[in-house]
Amino acid sequence: MGRVVIEVSRLGVERERSILVEIDWRVERGQHWVIIGANGSGKTSLLSTLTGYMPPTTGVISVLGETYGRSDWRQLRTRIGLVSSSIHNLMEGHENALAIVIGGKTAQIGNWGDVAPADRARALRLMRQVECPALADRPWRFLSQGERQRVLIGRALMAGPKLLILDEPCAGLDPAAREHFLQFIERLARRRSAPTMVLVTHHVEEIMPAFSHVLMLKDGRVLASGARRDVLTSAMLARAFDAPIRLTKRGGRYALRVSPRTDVVV
Repeated sequence: MGRVVIEVSRLGVERERSILVEIDWRVERGQHWVIIGANGSGKTSLLSTLTGYMPPTTGVISVLGETYGRSDWRQLRTRIGLVSSSIHNLMEGHENALAIVIGGKTAQIGNWGDVAPADRARALRLMRQVECPALADRPWRFLSQGERQRVLIGRALMAGPKLLILDEPCAGLDPAAREHFLQFIERLARRRSAPTMVLVTHHVEEIMPAFSHVLMLKDGRVLASGARRDVLTSAMLARAFDAPIRLTKRGGRYALRVSPRTDVVV
């Protein structure tokens, strides 16, 4: 596969309007990326294009050494771990956490036959890895939002992906659960065996130190792309969110303050 995990060149997506415009982006092994931008900036559309659910209009997409249009993207999806709210809604309430993790091997939802002992053993190891082994027998409907996210990450890791995409994984978590989950993501990203990770968010507070690079989008275009220290600045965020923003950093974590607008008449 080489060092390149994702390579996007002059990617464009048009439907009734331009959704993505001339996106250039390159992700290499050893890097963990954040995609950040305001609502409507193109974050979800870019993910949908990478995973083959939204065909590109122009440009070239290569993921894990496969090029869109020349490879079977259905097979490629089994090598990409995806955690998103869309998967949450597909889970069956009665199915226990262990069965959900096992289903990640073939990206199946629901129990489709006998489970091989080796698959069950691997799923249990993954549940320990994602720090939720006690949840193995608990039905999905009785899991908290944070517990569900860990189970879905275990599911995403079941097929041994080289790329793990986390699409706003903290949505719906209370402040304490969010912080516990982010600390877990940091530990996962630091492991030598960790896949390349891409985190999609519009909250700088969710960017953990392990994430080395940032892709900043605005109006379907790349506003900035590169090392986190170069891209994640007050000036760039102010442009991305069209607001006077001050970014602060303490202990490797970020916080954002939006100043009152002086052009608003009350």
